[in-house]
Amino acid sequence: MTSLRVLGVDPGLTRCGVGVVDVARDRSAALVHVGVVRSAVDLPIERRLATIAAGLRAVIAEHRPHVVAVERVFAQHNRSSVMGTAQASGIALLVAAESGLDAATHTPSEVKAAITGYGSAEKLQVQTMVARVLRLDSLPQPADAADALALAICHAWRRGPGGAATGSAAAALTPAQRAWADAERLSRR
Repeated sequence: MTSLRVLGVDPGLTRCGVGVVDVARDRSAALVHVGVVRSAVDLPIERRLATIAAGLRAVIAEHRPHVVAVERVFAQHNRSSVMGTAQASGIALLVAAESGLDAATHTPSEVKAAITGYGSAEKLQVQTMVARVLRLDSLPQPADAADALALAICHAWRRGPGGAATGSAAAALTPAQRAWADAERLSRR
């Protein structure tokens, strides 16, 4: 396999970000697809989840990713928001399994660190780095779609083009993480 095609999913009930990227062995990445699956807030929950599932199935059928990367849900103060995000995340993982695809989850801070070198980066920093990595003329919009692309890139960089975990901790570092680690080491001297 010369490149790894990853579908990134930023789960959400109203807007579920999706991004597909091809990542080569040299870690260069190319945009394949970016978008948002939307579900109407006035629909019953089961219909909203079915809408998200149908949207994800369509992206998988059209772009045929090798693997799916989903943002790992973390506890927030707003329980209803977390519940909807968790339900959408479960749908993404289910659709991946139905499609015979491996799936992985990554925390927001893990994705931010992989893309920017800093786990507490702001959304604009992530969007800017995603645009640079993918050589885009403008920032990917909306933020949900940019987050999905960041997830896909993070997964590919952490897993490698063959989809297997990289052998050593140093090899698993992205270029941004390597630069950050080097700067940290230099500052301690």
